[in-house]
Amino acid sequence: MIVIAGLVIGAALGARIALKSGGRRLDALQYAAGYGILFALVGLFLTIAIDRMV
Repeated sequence: MIVIAGLVIGAALGARIALKSGGRRLDALQYAAGYGILFALVGLFLTIAIDRMV
């Protein structure tokens, strides 16, 4: 669940950053994909760490 939330939040944040800096639609999609992947990976590692602690 943390992974999916990270993906959605990262994609929204990436698109917002791209559009705020004057990027076009394809720039926003690329930023959304990059940030979404990054946040999903962080969420994956966080999920693994929480699972190992419990």
